[in-house]
Amino acid sequence: MASYLQIENISKSYGPKILFEKIGFNINEGDKIALIAPNGTGKTSLMRILAGKDKSDSGGKIMFLKDIKIAFLEQDYPFDPEKSIFDQVMSSSVEFTKDLDQEHLWEYEHRVAKFLTNFNLNNPDQKMKELSGGEVKRVALTQMLASEAEFFIMDEPTNHLDIDAIEFLEGYLSRSRCTLLMVTHDRYFLDRVCNTVMEMDHGAIYTYKGNYQNFLEKREERISNYNAETDKVRNILRRELEWIRSTPCARTGKARYRINAFYDLKDRASQVYTQKQVNMDPIKGSTRLGTKIINCKDLCFYYGEECYLDHFTYNFQRYEKVGIVGRNGAGKSTFLNILTGRLFEDDPGELTGVIERGESLKIGYYHQSGMSFNPEDTVLDIVNDTWLLNRFLFPHEMLNNKIEKLSGGEKRRLYLLTILMQQPNLLILDEPTNDLDIVTLNILEEYLKEFSGSLIIVSHDRHFLDKLVDHLFIFCGNGLVKDFVGSYSEYREFIKEYEAEQRSQARAEEKAAKEKAAKEAAKNAPAEAPAKKRKLTYKEQKELEQLEKDLEDLAAEKAELDTQMNSGTLPFDQLQQASERIGAIIDETDEKELRLLELYELA
Repeated sequence: MASYLQIENISKSYGPKILFEKIGFNINEGDKIALIAPNGTGKTSLMRILAGKDKSDSGGKIMFLKDIKIAFLEQDYPFDPEKSIFDQVMSSSVEFTKDLDQEHLWEYEHRVAKFLTNFNLNNPDQKMKELSGGEVKRVALTQMLASEAEFFIMDEPTNHLDIDAIEFLEGYLSRSRCTLLMVTHDRYFLDRVCNTVMEMDHGAIYTYKGNYQNFLEKREERISNYNAETDKVRNILRRELEWIRSTPCARTGKARYRINAFYDLKDRASQVYTQKQVNMDPIKGSTRLGTKIINCKDLCFYYGEECYLDHFTYNFQRYEKVGIVGRNGAGKSTFLNILTGRLFEDDPGELTGVIERGESLKIGYYHQSGMSFNPEDTVLDIVNDTWLLNRFLFPHEMLNNKIEKLSGGEKRRLYLLTILMQQPNLLILDEPTNDLDIVTLNILEEYLKEFSGSLIIVSHDRHFLDKLVDHLFIFCGNGLVKDFVGSYSEYREFIKEYEAEQRSQARAEEKAAKEKAAKEAAKNAPAEAPAKKRKLTYKEQKELEQLEKDLEDLAAEKAELDTQMNSGTLPFDQLQQASERIGAIIDETDEKELRLLELYELA
């Protein structure tokens, strides 16, 4: 198995903060690796160094296998807002298309069109500036997947994606033979795509073969072994300490090497492994919650001609935990703004119906877009409580750090702290898992399980939803909202079973119809079939001649369309039309050939 990537002595720091120092690892062909590390330890920085977007402070070596194609998915996809979706993908793919001949360029464009369809981007002429964050992410993924690179480097590929897009990407990557290194917080995605977990921890790299659960078990085993070894060192240290403290006259004769070894032991004994994690215990309290939370009656919301909420009626209950799922653009975030009364005064949308909020209601609203921090402010400027900051992994040395120096995950963690310290009794979270590391997510899940208030979560993190919610609001589009009692995994299983049942029923109905038609034909058939073939009727003869002519015409039309598509001169819209027409010609040809064979058998 070929080695695709070898890394030696890579380092990165920002000011006095060392992210990682002289790390190294190897990635072989076929490896699908998830990189896990706490926020702020340099995951994104490492990805950018490997992709050639940044440099190691210490030089080091980054050696890719010669001539392999590498594609890099950044968290923030750079794009031209005035370009169309299709033009943006093609202009950003010059590295992969510059040496292609006309035929292979057409194949590349065909792949782009296919992935755009798979990601539900059905208008390739739409301007990039008109897209949501989730739609931009799907454009970036289209560009990456269409490249058919051998090695994918992906930084948080599921951020901002709806669940349908996540599941498509999950299926594609799990089936692909590509080699993959990615940063992700999505535990289901990790389990279903990756065969290896790589951990950055305390300045070192640890590799674990297998899924996420295996990683947790092996990691705990590693830490236990490390601490057990430290205990042994301490026992030896106690004996050596007695020796070093012996009488001065005895000490003068001691070997220098043993004295040096004593100080080495002393250093080793002091290295106790501690896992830093967010401590939410101090903020578990919440304002007392009354019987009335939020009552909605006959809510409708239109944005122009588009309906996002159609006669929605529901009374939220005390202590219930509701998950909200649906495609990007289905109106989930708009719904949260309606519940909280945060629609902009100049919002062109039209809201009707009645919404009542309880008098004791205190809402903590965690926005998907996050808090608008002043980049020049310090951590202490945002939260003036060193005790709380320390428990949210902002130690004393970070308190005077400017916001602009924080990682995306650290900013999210700070924003989450500003929400929780308000002690709300209704917590509304819009995509809270984006940019948070897995350790923080696990702690947040445990905190929310015990949260003494009501909870509304918009999330595309299936593991997060499964752990927390009692039921789901499914935003189906066109304002339709369905209520499903159960977890997200239960909902997906229900949908799969329903779709399988519908397919089975359709097949059964088709079979019954064919059997009925056969019985009718047998019933109406003459008592004795003729021993020899009959002659075609005049009508059948004319039909035969027409079919032969039609098939010739269809073959000629298909040949002409193939020539046009291979020319490389057709604009994208005409290319799509030609592709659709070829599909229709193939279907029509199959149908006519089948009828032609039937007539030949009669003749």
